[in-house]
Amino acid sequence: MNQAILIVQCPDQKGIVAAVSRFLYQYNGNILEVDQYVDEEIGRFFMRAAWELDSFDLEKSAIPDRFQVEVADHFGMEFTLHFNFPKPRMAIFVSKLSHCLFDILGRYHGGQLEVDIPLVISNHQDLKSVVEAFGIPFFHIPVSAAQKESAEAEQLRLLEEYQVDFVVLARYMQILSGDFIQRFPNRIINIHHSFLPAFVGARPYHAAYERGVKIIGATAHYVTEELDAGPIIEQEVARVRHHNTVAELVQIGQDVEKVTLSKAIKYHVNRKVLAVRNKTVIFY
Repeated sequence: MNQAILIVQCPDQKGIVAAVSRFLYQYNGNILEVDQYVDEEIGRFFMRAAWELDSFDLEKSAIPDRFQVEVADHFGMEFTLHFNFPKPRMAIFVSKLSHCLFDILGRYHGGQLEVDIPLVISNHQDLKSVVEAFGIPFFHIPVSAAQKESAEAEQLRLLEEYQVDFVVLARYMQILSGDFIQRFPNRIINIHHSFLPAFVGARPYHAAYERGVKIIGATAHYVTEELDAGPIIEQEVARVRHHNTVAELVQIGQDVEKVTLSKAIKYHVNRKVLAVRNKTVIFY
């Protein structure tokens, strides 16, 4: 089904839902989903509305101007309009760990992710055969301190060439530069191997094991220049016991990472995430 998705935000006031609904009704829009939220602390209203496009009386190109004049100007709205076609183009960055990559490719192959994956980029060769088995181009771009700038330049060139809309870091073990991040604001999704904020460093499961934790988790968030501090999209946890070994914690943690990342991708693709300041509004 061809859908249009409208995301609006404005100062909270009476009549917003009625005005948006009336606009869609008068142009024969069959509403499929509506969700709204008021942040009382800042007095701001947020709304997501999806409707069937095939029966809509306005052409796609005419919707923004008409909505601006008939609704948005009256309420002081900021809005974005999206369509579920063509599918967004998602690039995957990966290093050596394969669990998130396998999960994404499996869901993609099974039709669970409404995206196109035009390429996978890695700083190692280890997963080349996995990616190419799915018929997806694989690009190996080594990254070192001495060649980081040139490596990112090549990555950005490929993302532009393949017309990528957003990037998923599927356990990509490199820190992106501020310039790279600014090219894709709130369009780079990272999976962090813990329930942020939590145990930091390269051996989080070992640290968790030594502390005898009872819950471990994973966090999917948008990437910002402040490391692991971007707007959080999704978090999941799993309960563990005192008898679990480090290897078992790693396995449990990786399972949580896969589920968390896939949910975050779906929310992003379905335009259900709105970044506000350094938080997110999620339209479930």
